[in-house]
Amino acid sequence: MADERLGHEVFGSSSLVVRCPDVDTLLALSERLEGQLTAALQMDAADAGIARQLLPILERKAGRILANGWPTGVEVCHAMVHGGPFPATSDSRSTSVGALAINRFVRPVCYQDLPAELLPEELRDDSPLKLPRLLDGGREV
Repeated sequence: MADERLGHEVFGSSSLVVRCPDVDTLLALSERLEGQLTAALQMDAADAGIARQLLPILERKAGRILANGWPTGVEVCHAMVHGGPFPATSDSRSTSVGALAINRFVRPVCYQDLPAELLPEELRDDSPLKLPRLLDGGREV
């Protein structure tokens, strides 16, 4: 029996171009696509109505949606996220790239009322690492 799913994860420059006879076919086909890192809409102003119908589907399929462009590389910044289905992220509660990606690899621990000598060196007031820290809900030291 043939696999009826459409699409496979692709890493690197690649495009899938499909010509559909009508919008209903486009929407039905889009529902069957697997998750991807990005989805790009090549459109003009006249396509806004179709794009509006397509966006809810693409939001479930891709971590980043763009219009009239080619996906760029990634950087660690607050605006860069890839959430959504695999392979956009392997953990749909987080993102695979950007500043919030660290949440996939850490487990926060709170140290309450510990003497300084028991704190990890990074958290001590006299730490030679001089890492930026937030104290008392936001005061940076």
